[in-house]
Amino acid sequence: MSPASLRIIFAGTPDFAAQHLQALLDGPHQVVAVYSQPDRPAGRGRKLTPSPVKALALEHAIEVQQPISLKPEAAQKMLASYQADVMVVVAYGLILPQVVLDTPRLGCINVHGSLLPRWRGAAPIQRAILAGDQQSGVTVMQMEAGLDTGPMLLKVDTPITINDTSASLYTKLALLGCNSLTEALDGLKSSTLTAQVQDASKANYADKLTKAEGAIDWHQSAQQISLQVRGLNPWPVAYSDWQEHRLRIWMAHAIDGQSNQAAGTLVSLDKSGLEVVCGNGHLKITQLQWPSGKALNQSELMNLKQKMTLGDAFTSLKVVN
Repeated sequence: MSPASLRIIFAGTPDFAAQHLQALLDGPHQVVAVYSQPDRPAGRGRKLTPSPVKALALEHAIEVQQPISLKPEAAQKMLASYQADVMVVVAYGLILPQVVLDTPRLGCINVHGSLLPRWRGAAPIQRAILAGDQQSGVTVMQMEAGLDTGPMLLKVDTPITINDTSASLYTKLALLGCNSLTEALDGLKSSTLTAQVQDASKANYADKLTKAEGAIDWHQSAQQISLQVRGLNPWPVAYSDWQEHRLRIWMAHAIDGQSNQAAGTLVSLDKSGLEVVCGNGHLKITQLQWPSGKALNQSELMNLKQKMTLGDAFTSLKVVN
């Protein structure tokens, strides 16, 4: 280990976090321990499966801790025993008590998938698209007791394009986050970073997604529905009922269109996709999944002419007050 390197505890759970751990492993610093959520059941057999972060740590023979909580004194003593200079937290999933935040010499830093304070909380990437934001980014912040409220050490932005889904934006932000983390650690080591306090008046809470949010209300504008489709791809995926079938809509975009027909009515089905009447404008569906089938791309949608008749309608899930 180089004298200039930092001793790091890394805490994270999903693939997004594992990419950041890999960036640390490729760098000059020493990861002395990894913290991750306990193994969860996965797959058809519901077999206990390690998180992507744990799996990567074990590949590199790094000690892994999986406490249910960091509040017990024994867990806090274990963490302190690693004598870390800094703790890096990326999508970990556990609240860090103040004593843990104070334990590393340089404190705890977090890589967050949002331009704070815009979206605090669990689903900032998806909420940015659902809200129609034109840009996103990552923020490296010094952690404090509040949820994503700490002073910001580094911010890097990226545009959200009209074709971005949560999946594609996730990929962009993972790369940005890895590069930003490396830069922030260099700044911490050299004491060249200036922390910026967040403006709490500009903060929004990014709630976890629910399956119910996938239900399409065709009385909404085509633009709003297109944001819903993109923001909920790859999970939970937007959906609507066609007769007795629940169809998953993976990709769609708003187009100009006027019709006297009811919202949800299918008015065109050709090689460009399905055109559906909305409360304002039309929606062009370019990727759709029939129950028990694969997701059909534009070139395959013509096959649905045997199942879908022009003039029939998707079931609208409009809420009546």
